[in-house]
Amino acid sequence: QVQLLESGGGLVQAGGSLRLSCAAAGTRLSVFSMGWYRQTPGKQRELVATIDSINNGANINYADTVKGRFTISRDNVANTLYLQMYNLEPQDTGVYYCRGTLGEYDFWGHGAQVTVSS
Repeated sequence: QVQLLESGGGLVQAGGSLRLSCAAAGTRLSVFSMGWYRQTPGKQRELVATIDSINNGANINYADTVKGRFTISRDNVANTLYLQMYNLEPQDTGVYYCRGTLGEYDFWGHGAQVTVSS
């Protein structure tokens, strides 16, 4: 059974930093295309950043709102996905989810709350 478990969320002041982790169990994370998504009340879940699988070139993509502030990365030995977030803004507040996709497979974590105070 595949499980994705996010950690590292919390409360931070505007301008601060946080690093989210997504630990994978039951599968090798390297073969999946992975991503971070976030959801705020009343809004649809939105893409934050994605990183392709190694087989697909490990290409990285960011939402325009986080470019230059967030960095997505993966540690295939630790089987963990990361999202380093710098210069956080109140608009970054939300529940952050990690996602892994491979063909018909589509797995989501349960989410980590990030709250940025002004």
